[in-house]
Amino acid sequence: MAEKPSEVPPPPGPRATPPPARSRRSWILVAIAVVAVLGFVLLRRSRQSQQSPAGAQARVVPVGVSPAERRDVPIWVEGLGNVTSLATVTVRARVSGQIASIAFQEGSRVKTGELLVQLDPRPFRIALQQAEATTARDAATLKNAERDLARYTELASQKLIATQQLDLQRATVDQARATVALDQAAVNNARLNLQFASVTSPIDGIAGVRQVDVGNLVTPTDAGGIVVLTQMDPIAVLFTLPQDDLPRVAEAFSRGPLTVEAWDRGGLVLLGTGKLTVIDNLVNAGTATIRLKAEFPNPDLRLWPSLFVKARMRLETRAGVVVVPTPAIQRGPNGVFVYLVNPDSTVAVRNVQVDTIQGPLAIVAQGVQPGERVVVDGQNQLRAGAKVDPRPVAPPPAAPGAQQQAPLPQAERGQPDAQGQRAPEPPSGSPERQGRPEEPPQPRQARQGQQGTAREASVQ
Repeated sequence: MAEKPSEVPPPPGPRATPPPARSRRSWILVAIAVVAVLGFVLLRRSRQSQQSPAGAQARVVPVGVSPAERRDVPIWVEGLGNVTSLATVTVRARVSGQIASIAFQEGSRVKTGELLVQLDPRPFRIALQQAEATTARDAATLKNAERDLARYTELASQKLIATQQLDLQRATVDQARATVALDQAAVNNARLNLQFASVTSPIDGIAGVRQVDVGNLVTPTDAGGIVVLTQMDPIAVLFTLPQDDLPRVAEAFSRGPLTVEAWDRGGLVLLGTGKLTVIDNLVNAGTATIRLKAEFPNPDLRLWPSLFVKARMRLETRAGVVVVPTPAIQRGPNGVFVYLVNPDSTVAVRNVQVDTIQGPLAIVAQGVQPGERVVVDGQNQLRAGAKVDPRPVAPPPAAPGAQQQAPLPQAERGQPDAQGQRAPEPPSGSPERQGRPEEPPQPRQARQGQQGTAREASVQ
């Protein structure tokens, strides 16, 4: 019986050792520590977020306040424009001739009918004398023909001459009369040419730069003429307004004349006050503006043709309206609002309806009553219920500052102006109109308040 070979066991291989218990406990401890740290951080942040509103409310914020008032407010609109003369004349000679003398000074004022240039009158006097001599000759011929007609009429009544001869004499008399009339017209023309030899001013105005000198030959067809005259008093201003202002302007203009003020390009110096005379009958489709024309008395020549000005027109005066300083108006997600200061020195958010803004004042239709204090400075640090330290700020006037009169021209210095005194400074520009003048420097609090107005604030 054969023996079975014995099975040889395989050589032992590497055995996997289980991880030690100490390593597993270390990882568990690290995970627990991380979770604990995260929980502590989250808990601390939640407590800080819960305590921050209370801390913000506990902090006292210094603010500037001003009371709402009830007053009469003038409503103005503004636009840009240019000064233009009501009449500009290029003076030309009406007859051809040589300049004998010049009777005006460049830049001087001239009156209607005042002599400007004298042409050599001798050729025109000779022409007048010739015309008068021809008239005298033809007048003598007419008298002789009339005497012959009287004789022929008597002879014809006695049947001594033919009727045809009498008719011929009557035609001769008529012809002589027409010749005399023609000669008289020539005399009048020669006398008129002699008058045209003296070139006079057709308007009251200012003489410009002379184009010709003494000794030059001038004709009626000269392109440059002799001098350009410009009417300065009165004078006009053409300015434009947005087409959205047209209904209000037309309604106010239908009730009576509207006052228009002309200011310098900086909006600081009052140049003149006039009346609106014309509203153009066409809106400019390209710019969506309407053109208007105002007439100004200009005795002191403060307004000059082609001068760039800013026109302010007064439409009406709102009587007894509630106004607040413009910096008090804020804008947020819920609309326009103001911060009101309560008697306990905390602030409340009040939504308001603004009718219009006129420079430093905003007319409030709803939301604020006279006497309530509104915050005008420091709004960016406030929220509803915040504790404040109110500091009174004087309410702005309807027309802050003092107007300045433009200096008189060199030729007019030393003479009083049309009103005999200096006018107050213009109010600063309204945000609702285009082309508003630059505002004069303002106090620091007012500037900060206006910056806060333009900033979008969130209400919580």
